[in-house]
Amino acid sequence: MNLEEKISASESRVFKTVFPNNTNHYDTLFGGTALSMMDEVAFITATRFSRLRCVTVSSDRIDFTHPIPAGTIIELVGRVETVGNTSMKVRVDIFVEKMYEEGREKAVTGIFTFVALDEDHKPVKILS
Repeated sequence: MNLEEKISASESRVFKTVFPNNTNHYDTLFGGTALSMMDEVAFITATRFSRLRCVTVSSDRIDFTHPIPAGTIIELVGRVETVGNTSMKVRVDIFVEKMYEEGREKAVTGIFTFVALDEDHKPVKILS
């Protein structure tokens, strides 16, 4: 499998419902909750790509461009963007859609950097 096929095969998609217990006083998704969900999807994506133990080392940039109201459905999409020797960058986009209407919009985008580790918690090569 070449690199692009491996990246495509590891793309991860998770759907969630935004319930009121995850929203702030504006009835929109807490930013920290969005970040937590994004980090989890990024982790799943990095692990599926490398099939190695991976840890988050940074979140490079998170852009919140559209509020995510309570009572909506969100899709988190993770995709490997770049692969280094022992690290990789994973982009996660959150799309929001109303439950009872067609259409959706991108609400949040973030880049997360992961490092692959061996059993001794030392960085290990991602691609052999």
